[in-house]
Amino acid sequence: MRTRFRCLVATGLVTAAALLLVPGAAHTAPATTTGVLGDDFLWGVAASGFQSEGQSPDSNWTRYIEANPGWDRLGDSVDFRDRYRSDIALAQQLGVKVFRIGVEWARLEPHPGVWDADAFAYYDDVIAAIVAAGMRPMLTLDHWVYPGWEADRGGWDAPGMVADWLTAMRRVVDRYAPRDPIWVTVNEPVAYIVHEVQQHGTDADVMLHRIAQVHNDIYDYIHQVQPNALVTSNVGYVAGAESQVNGPLMSLIGGKLDSIGVDYYFGYEPPDLAADAPGPPTGMWDLPVHAEGIYYALQHYSTLFPGKPLWIVENGMPTENGQPRADGYTRSQHLRDTVYWLQRAKSDGMNVLGYNYWSLTDNYEWGSYTPRFGLYTVNVRTDPTLARIPTDAVAAYRDIIAHDGVPAGYLPSRPPADCRLVDPPASCDTPVRAP
Repeated sequence: MRTRFRCLVATGLVTAAALLLVPGAAHTAPATTTGVLGDDFLWGVAASGFQSEGQSPDSNWTRYIEANPGWDRLGDSVDFRDRYRSDIALAQQLGVKVFRIGVEWARLEPHPGVWDADAFAYYDDVIAAIVAAGMRPMLTLDHWVYPGWEADRGGWDAPGMVADWLTAMRRVVDRYAPRDPIWVTVNEPVAYIVHEVQQHGTDADVMLHRIAQVHNDIYDYIHQVQPNALVTSNVGYVAGAESQVNGPLMSLIGGKLDSIGVDYYFGYEPPDLAADAPGPPTGMWDLPVHAEGIYYALQHYSTLFPGKPLWIVENGMPTENGQPRADGYTRSQHLRDTVYWLQRAKSDGMNVLGYNYWSLTDNYEWGSYTPRFGLYTVNVRTDPTLARIPTDAVAAYRDIIAHDGVPAGYLPSRPPADCRLVDPPASCDTPVRAP
């Protein structure tokens, strides 16, 4: 997840969305009671291979880092590669039911047609540890990283990329389908495309259609091997412009999604208000955070795909290098407020199936260790032991899971923001209020 793409969105990528603004509020959606999410709700945590594993082989992203000397060096990241057992134990102690990881193609196939048995054995052990801890693995096939030899062939511009990708991923599916994982085919495809355009000069339209092709093809293959599988591709939700940004993708893959995977992080900043700001965001921690926006994200896809299960595959709040946010909003407050709005969504008839917190630990945020999302802080730059230090959200999440949500009488610590700052036009047309 998260990336400079979010800052691009906030600083003008979707300025055209201002045309959608509806002044004021047409009417207010009826306030409803907020029940708990239930024993069958799938609480989870999320991580990605490249961002957390370390010991990373040659790939498009190791090359991008090398080409950008102003970025943090990856190093061993938070060394999930050697610490996965203890990290999985931390997740188990939270009580989560799902642990999301990425399976790195660059690690599995370091040279064309050459498969690394030790790399497969590593993922065998990780997945077995997740299952032994009583959790279900959620496996991401492509979290923006492909082998360096594939980059030499042209990446997603290369005519053979689709066939190479499918060959590799069918091998992954064959090996791990017996573990009954939940599958994420391609992580945040539009953000993936933005990065590839910026770093590799990729043709965006070509990549969009090839990503859709590999998703649709591997979806069918997964269901041949694992008939009752749950397969999704998570979209990085863009408040105020979701239809424009992710609509073309969803028109290509929407028919082959067992659940709608949504990553939700930030609200919307209208261009007229952004123009009055002292300056553009310096990092993700400066982007607007409005917990109630997750309700509108779920509402958007509940309307597009009536009755289809909805899954928050990623959600969290960034802070700057472990420092408190300038607005005083804490990770635990944001988590509780978010869960409140999840409960509101479910109470209002949206088929919310699960929620993954991004992320279990801090990790490498695509060029920098400054943005921190982890339930557990890891001070990569200053602590050679890479100790996992619990934030205030650890106890909060454990309590939420134990009680299937926040209490019925809970009120968000921050009231809903001006509708123009959340997800217009929906947030202004039919705003929801805390009772």
